[in-house]
Amino acid sequence: LRCKREVYRVKYTLAKIRKAARTLLTLDDKDPKRLFEGNALLRRLMRIGVLEEDKLKLDFVLALKVEDFMERRLQTQVFKLGLAKSIHHARVLIRHRHIRVRKQLVNIPSFIVRLDSQKHIDF
Repeated sequence: LRCKREVYRVKYTLAKIRKAARTLLTLDDKDPKRLFEGNALLRRLMRIGVLEEDKLKLDFVLALKVEDFMERRLQTQVFKLGLAKSIHHARVLIRHRHIRVRKQLVNIPSFIVRLDSQKHIDF
């Protein structure tokens, strides 16, 4: 992390997701809007890797924390995969354009890595 603004940005994203889940939970279980938008929200969170497949309920969306989203950042993933010696080294490698996700060169440390792209992070 470079500054607190990055944390605030993630908090804001989480707040919007939780607000959407809260409004959907107030609707009836068989409501078409709740079914459609709820499934879309859950599928999006699962594809990012924030929600596990066994926790695909709107109640679990309310239990998400900032750390869940911070784990999905490219900076954290590069460090966890062992491509960098430290979290700071990971940020430098990304900014110096040494890291690719699939065939795309990414130089943004806050890039959110999807579950299917996680295996394709390399130099």
